[in-house]
Amino acid sequence: MLQIALAPDSGTPLVDQIVAAIRTRIDDRILHPGARLPPIRRFAEAHDVSRFTVVEAYDRLVATGHLNSKRGSGFYVTSRALPARAAESGEAIERAIDAAWLMREMAADDPARILVGSGSLPAGWLDEAGVLRALRALSRRADVRPVSYGSPQGYAPLRAQLQVRLAEIGIGATPGQIVLTYGVHQALDIICRYFLKPGDCVLVDDPGYWNLFGNLRLYGVALLGVPRTPDGPDTQALEALLAHHQPRLFFTHSVLHNPTACNLSPATAFRVLQLAEKHDFMIVEDDIYGDLAPDAATRLASLDQLSRVIYTSSFSKTISGNLRVGFIACRPDLAHRFTDVKIVTMMSSAELSEQLVHQLLTDGHYRKLVERLKGRLSEAAGQALRMLERVGLQPDPEPRGGPFVWARVPGLADTSELARRAARDNILLAPGSVFRPQSQPSGYLRFNVGFCADPRLERFLGDTRKT
Repeated sequence: MLQIALAPDSGTPLVDQIVAAIRTRIDDRILHPGARLPPIRRFAEAHDVSRFTVVEAYDRLVATGHLNSKRGSGFYVTSRALPARAAESGEAIERAIDAAWLMREMAADDPARILVGSGSLPAGWLDEAGVLRALRALSRRADVRPVSYGSPQGYAPLRAQLQVRLAEIGIGATPGQIVLTYGVHQALDIICRYFLKPGDCVLVDDPGYWNLFGNLRLYGVALLGVPRTPDGPDTQALEALLAHHQPRLFFTHSVLHNPTACNLSPATAFRVLQLAEKHDFMIVEDDIYGDLAPDAATRLASLDQLSRVIYTSSFSKTISGNLRVGFIACRPDLAHRFTDVKIVTMMSSAELSEQLVHQLLTDGHYRKLVERLKGRLSEAAGQALRMLERVGLQPDPEPRGGPFVWARVPGLADTSELARRAARDNILLAPGSVFRPQSQPSGYLRFNVGFCADPRLERFLGDTRKT
């Protein structure tokens, strides 16, 4: 059954929504060549649209080369579907909110903008003075090599310190099982380069991490969204997907999930690991926000002990996004192979940054910083939730710490137009569609609590709810 989420109240015509959804599934290889689409009448009834709307959508897809029409039989995915080009088709295709555009805008140095859709904490919350002090101390050390290449696997003392930190959350990993990377982005890239080839399929959270989705598409793999519940991945939906697909990897967040801020439950974790064993796929667990969790949390890597789980994390969200120090913890054989991929793609590590992070971890600075950040997040979250309640937005689920609130906008099936209007007022919202694997419409917004105190945001949201 072809499942497509349509937004009748969106400014985008239903025909355009159907065409874009089917074309994306074909381009992402979720619909394979030769697959038969639902008959026009059945599609219309299932999605509560007119048959004329479906006919027009199918005809457009035939015109762009995505579908073949066989008289008396139906519509089928072509064997060599070519992506339509706006210049060739004459259509001006406007994307409501493009994830890459949103990331560029978030990174722009414009103090007038409210970065409420950002994935990072406000720079003023981080300890710039402490980082500068550590840099000065580092410059006086004899073992610092500022003009030399770092070691391929990463600065050994930092890997030894990470062994200690991982043990604190129940993950056993020797320094030889840890590969330092240029942030989590490089960690995920290394994993993709090693495991994936065009045509493969992977499992991802739905909703999930938008930048990962874009990166996976660069590898030509199909994204299979696993619905997210307050307790983690929907294991029934996961099992249904596994009945028809053979994914290589499952990319997921267990702690302070991005964007919903929920945490994995032990029961769900055990079931996910059972399915991974049964269907022979690896799990990539991204724990980039884990240090900000207020309480003990369940992690797949601590239950599995890095047998089928590849664990990644970073210090970009807590120390500095500019230092770009992350790591992979995995089986020894994978650590060796990942190091080879890293050598080919990046030569070596950014050792100076790794030494700086090591110093901040070992001098006691980092623990104090994280405790301060947790306190600020707790206070800011309370203020943000009260503000959202005043303007009539509903957190769903209730956040369990960290920087995010995932909130539904009642009566709105697609928040992309709302995000576009906010951008004109220098308010950068993160609409729910950018967190969907195929950019499906969504009535949600992700709020970063660190940026919710600006009165312009409440004024904008309040005025929007009145209209």
